[in-house]
Amino acid sequence: MTDPAPRALATALALALRDRVAPELGSHAGRDHAGAGEGGDVTFAIDERAESFMEEFLAERAPGVAFYSEDRGLVTPAGEARTVLVVDPIDGTRPAMAGFESACVSVASAPLDSEPRMRDVEAGVIVEIKSGATFVAERGVGLEPAPRLSANEELTRMFWAYGLRGRPARAIAEVLGELIDASSVGGGTFDLGSATYDMTRIATGQLDAYVEPGPLLVSEVPGMRAEFERVGGGAVLNNSPYDLAAAVLCLEEAGAVVTDAEGSSLADRPLLGSGREFQMSCVAAANAHLHGRILEEIAQGVARLRDAAL
Repeated sequence: MTDPAPRALATALALALRDRVAPELGSHAGRDHAGAGEGGDVTFAIDERAESFMEEFLAERAPGVAFYSEDRGLVTPAGEARTVLVVDPIDGTRPAMAGFESACVSVASAPLDSEPRMRDVEAGVIVEIKSGATFVAERGVGLEPAPRLSANEELTRMFWAYGLRGRPARAIAEVLGELIDASSVGGGTFDLGSATYDMTRIATGQLDAYVEPGPLLVSEVPGMRAEFERVGGGAVLNNSPYDLAAAVLCLEEAGAVVTDAEGSSLADRPLLGSGREFQMSCVAAANAHLHGRILEEIAQGVARLRDAAL
C-alpha cells in the first residue's frame, strides 16, 4: 500500500484531531489525570482521548504509517513503515482545559529511516483548536497562509513569549529578567502555554519572538537539573521534538530565524524521542538582528545564573 502524500495526511490528521478535541475545550472532566507520557509530563484525560482517536484514525486511513506522540512514544505498524508522523494532539493541554485560544494540534511528517532528524521533516501542520485556523508548511514550498513577519529589531519594543510549565520560575527569571524588564512597557511579554501557538504568532506578526532556554540551563548551570526535576515531579520538562517539529518548519518556510538558545541550528537534532537528552532549547525571531540580540541577552543571563549557583 502506498502511503498518502505527507502534506495531505498531516493535514487530514490535524483537522480530524481538532474536530475531536474542540467540543471538550474548557471541560473540567478533561482535567482528570490519566497517567504520565513518555516525556514525563502529566497525561490528562483530554490527552488520552485525543491519543486514542489518533490511533484509530491512522489505523483506518494510513495503516502503513508510523507515528511518534507525546504519550505513546514511537508506534510502528506490523510491516515496514516508510513514513513517520510526529504528533502532539494537544500542544497546550492546560490552555485547552481552561478553554483558551492558545491550544493547537501539531503534526509533522518525515521519512522513517534509522534516525530521522529535524531537517528531515517534509511537511508540518498546526491547527488552532478553538478557532480552526490552520498553518501548513512544506519544505521548499513555503507556508500557508502567507506570513506577515514583524520588522521590529528593538528589544524595548519586542512582543514575545516564553514558557514556565515545569520550569523553575526563579531560574528562568534570572536568565530572562533583563529581556522582560526591557520589553514590559514598550512591548509585551507572554506565557501562553503552547510552543506551537507562540511560534505561529511570529508567522502572523502578532509576536516578534519566542524564547525557551530550559535545556541550556540544565546542561550549563550546576544544580539546574535537580531544580527542573523538583518542579517537574521527578522529570525534566522542556520542549521535545514533537513540540517543535511542525512549528520549526512553519517558521523556517516563513523566513523567520530559528535556532537553539546558543544560536546553533536544530537541523541535526533527533526527531524521535522525548527524554532529557532529546529536549531542545529554542529561540525563534522574526528577523536576524532581533534574534542576535536575544541570544546575547540569554548568554548574559545564563552567566548570571551560573555565578549565583557557584
